Amino acid sequence: MWGTIEMEDERKRRGAQSGGRRDISDMTEEEIRTRKRRQAARRRRQAQVRRRKRILACCAGGVVFAVVIAAAVHAGGSSKSKGGKAASGETLEAVTVTSSEAAAARSSAKIKPTDLKMTFTGDVILGTDEYFDYSTSMNAYYDLNGPDYFLKNVKDIFSNDDLTVINFEGTLTNETARVGNQFAFKAPPEYVNIINKESIEAANVANNHSHDYGEKSFTDTVNTLKENNITPFGYDDTAVIEVKGVKVGLFGIYELDEYDGVAPQVTSNINKLKKEGADVIVAVFHWGNELESCPDQYQVELGHQAIDEGADLVVGHHPHVIQGIEYYKGKTIAYSLGNFCFGGNYHPTEIDTMIFQTTISVDENAKMTGSTINIIPCLESTTWEYNDYVPTPLTGSDAQSVIDKLDERSREIASTYQTDTVYDSTDTSGGNTVSSGSIE
Repeated sequence: MWGTIEMEDERKRRGAQSGGRRDISDMTEEEIRTRKRRQAARRRRQAQVRRRKRILACCAGGVVFAVVIAAAVHAGGSSKSKGGKAASGETLEAVTVTSSEAAAARSSAKIKPTDLKMTFTGDVILGTDEYFDYSTSMNAYYDLNGPDYFLKNVKDIFSNDDLTVINFEGTLTNETARVGNQFAFKAPPEYVNIINKESIEAANVANNHSHDYGEKSFTDTVNTLKENNITPFGYDDTAVIEVKGVKVGLFGIYELDEYDGVAPQVTSNINKLKKEGADVIVAVFHWGNELESCPDQYQVELGHQAIDEGADLVVGHHPHVIQGIEYYKGKTIAYSLGNFCFGGNYHPTEIDTMIFQTTISVDENAKMTGSTINIIPCLESTTWEYNDYVPTPLTGSDAQSVIDKLDERSREIASTYQTDTVYDSTDTSGGNTVSSGSIE
């Protein structure tokens, strides 16, 4: 039986349309154990955050002193904002602003009005679960084909934008002790070579498999990404990446049965990014119910909250299937991008997926003035029959079938939540497009 992280009992646990929580008296023993594991995992994450904050507090004085010294040494020098990778080929620069004064000074600077093209994918799991059949695992394909095999059909898409962001799910570690989860995913650190040469700049690490082999496996993953010029973000760690003179702020939230716990985290992350001088803020959520085609009440509430508080774009993942797109107050919420380069399943329930792109226009003050979206229909594989772990853009009727599904699931949002501002592929009045391998 093929391993899968798409657990059908989650359908029973949370209703996508009702959004209601089930009373513990109605749960099976397995569901109660699952809830307790998640609660324990949340307590561990909170303890980890507290430890990180204590460490940062101890180091803050030294960091400020070093910054002052460095500023004195380099007084009179100038900094160069780096342009988008498609326009200039330069490496994007991760920027941390440490004071509100610095952010205020930044806001007075003028740039040339420009467009930023950003690309987002769903779940990327490198490696496998150790209990899966090796012969059909991503590891077997890696050993046979090497790292360049996996993203060969999408690397041109990533290299011709300004910023590419993935959801990195799983771990890059040599740790051997699994922690809690029914499924636990890891790959040797060298598997970072699958993504480090393909123009991927940032990775969300706030998800339900980021600690599969304990806290050290998470730290190993974050450090490996950093060492390979991929900016990790998630939980309370935000990121600001400058491209074409525009500071793009990224934050990642892990929400599974934790709505009340993460709503304040959304607020704090957005406020933090504003203080760091972010011009455009992107909210990335790992949320929802596996295999559900419609977002639940908590996804909708969190997505709306993020935009109400200052996010310019919301993207999500976890359900392992595509969910629809909503427009809220002129901003886009792409509720689930499905799977992408996905070592979690040789026979996924839905093997079709998409790459989500948005082009944001900014004015001379680096403030967003408009946006369009582009949907690139894909498979997780080169074939519909099984997963060979090579995401591939679709063309013709195959591409159209993905767009039809996205239209249908967007209409499902409209009917469930009584809104008419959802994605419609036939409405191109706002400049929204479909491409790939475009529909023939």
